[in-house]
Amino acid sequence: MSSDANPDDNREHAPATTLEAFLAAIDTRAYRFAEISLRNRDDALDAVQDAMIKMLGYRERPAGEWTPLFWSILRNRIIDMQRRSMFRLRWLAPTNEYEDGSAIDWADENLPGPSRSHDSREAWLRISAALSNLPRRQREAFTLRVLEELDVADTAKVMGCSEGSVKTHLSRARTALQEQLEEFR
Repeated sequence: MSSDANPDDNREHAPATTLEAFLAAIDTRAYRFAEISLRNRDDALDAVQDAMIKMLGYRERPAGEWTPLFWSILRNRIIDMQRRSMFRLRWLAPTNEYEDGSAIDWADENLPGPSRSHDSREAWLRISAALSNLPRRQREAFTLRVLEELDVADTAKVMGCSEGSVKTHLSRARTALQEQLEEFR
């Protein structure tokens, strides 16, 4: 394994034999999915934690059902939080800014080298911004099909729509992302 390889890559794609191993393997991807949807780190952490806790009640289900079930639970939790946030008084919540108005940098300090760290952060910011600009259904279809590698049937179950709708949302998402990220190539 090269020094540039992410040690989590093997962990995320190995078949899980226990629910705990499954949850450990999916945690980072679930957090990223929630963070893009909710646009708030604390809310994303809460959504993922709530989804994982709810999954513990399904530990007796066959391992093959865990992936679509988890993503359905997380997606529903995100939608609940988005609905609730419309009514929340945001000005009462603490901000992620210093007193001078500049944003707090929450970058991961464990990334190798400042140049690579900057490049990775820049790439993630561009991709995250492009995904955030997509309509919710397109973002979900792209994330579940491409990033999570769910098949069309499982994605349709998670999203609560037909397989044809998944294909349409995915096609539109890919087109929009290609246009948004053209200069990034």
